Amino acid sequence: MQMQFRLAPEPDDASRERGRLLFAAPVEFLKGVVAMSGLPPSDRVEICFAGRSNVGKSSLINALTNRKNLARASNTPGRTQELNFFTTQGGPYLVDLPGYGYAEAPVAVVRKWQELLKSYLSGRVNLRRVLVLIDARHGVKSVDDEILTLLDRSAVTFQAVLTKVDKISKSDREKVIEQVMRALAKHPAAHPDLVVTSSEKGEGIETLRTIIATLE
Repeated sequence: MQMQFRLAPEPDDASRERGRLLFAAPVEFLKGVVAMSGLPPSDRVEICFAGRSNVGKSSLINALTNRKNLARASNTPGRTQELNFFTTQGGPYLVDLPGYGYAEAPVAVVRKWQELLKSYLSGRVNLRRVLVLIDARHGVKSVDDEILTLLDRSAVTFQAVLTKVDKISKSDREKVIEQVMRALAKHPAAHPDLVVTSSEKGEGIETLRTIIATLE
């Protein structure tokens, strides 16, 4: 049976409050990891953010955490090749993966990063969900399909998060949501709820905070 995709529902009051409280407390940078040996202890749930370069990942993390510069964007795609770990108080690790696409990265750097990514995704037992960010102006592209296929193979549940929806019209929004849902239908590891966000306008931020806070 084909999975039925939908827009993520509005959270109930109790769940929304859990999300608010989690991100009202300080979220701190823990460390940048360049090899599996450098990973912190797997003593809590882990949620990571993935997306192609310039998808708005840093802006989204900053909006979620109420911080302007917690996650910093690089002007050069592929420049930062680290898994950046952030700690929440009494909640999960948040892991910021480098943007994929690598327009400016050397081949050897790309290969090393791909191996680290594969090892991390397939071998991190406490990784509960990957939030895959999709730019609403472009929808799912072939480079996104590559990472989604990798997640399928790694048997890691991923959830698509549309970013920058304030940059497109209402009619274009409906079209891109349909395109993304069609693309997700090909991937068995896809979560059925699509989250629509705007870091600039705050749309979808409460919903995403709730999802993160209630994952166990």
